[in-house]
Amino acid sequence: MRATAGDTYQGLEFELARVLLVDDDPTSRLTLQTVLEAGGYRVDSAASAAEAVGKMDTSEYELVLSDLQMESPQAGLKVLAHARMMDYKPATAIVTTYSNAKPAYERRMLIKPVDIPGILCKVAQLISERAARKIHRQMRHAAPC
Repeated sequence: MRATAGDTYQGLEFELARVLLVDDDPTSRLTLQTVLEAGGYRVDSAASAAEAVGKMDTSEYELVLSDLQMESPQAGLKVLAHARMMDYKPATAIVTTYSNAKPAYERRMLIKPVDIPGILCKVAQLISERAARKIHRQMRHAAPC
């Protein structure tokens, strides 16, 4: 039995983590969307930076994955910059075919084509880190001065 958004388990309701996948290549986008959905994530997709920005402004995501180069060489970085400005602070990562990244960026980079267990593990890790940061922010704001 596969979980869907709003399902209940022993009386508890839960929501699947929402992921925004941004990639101008329809084959890559559909393949990665299928992998993420099979891994239990709720995935929205966008084919351009402008479409992604619109979706981020109307929905909340735990993770934004963006191709690096789309309609322009900087389009992916613009998507991630916009995501980081959102109040809900999604985790962000680049999806690219280039594997010669600097070590500092490797933690937030998914390389196409990817091994399915590896990508699901990395996505889970990014969403978990985001959740921990969110809880830390909430505790910091709730603590008496």
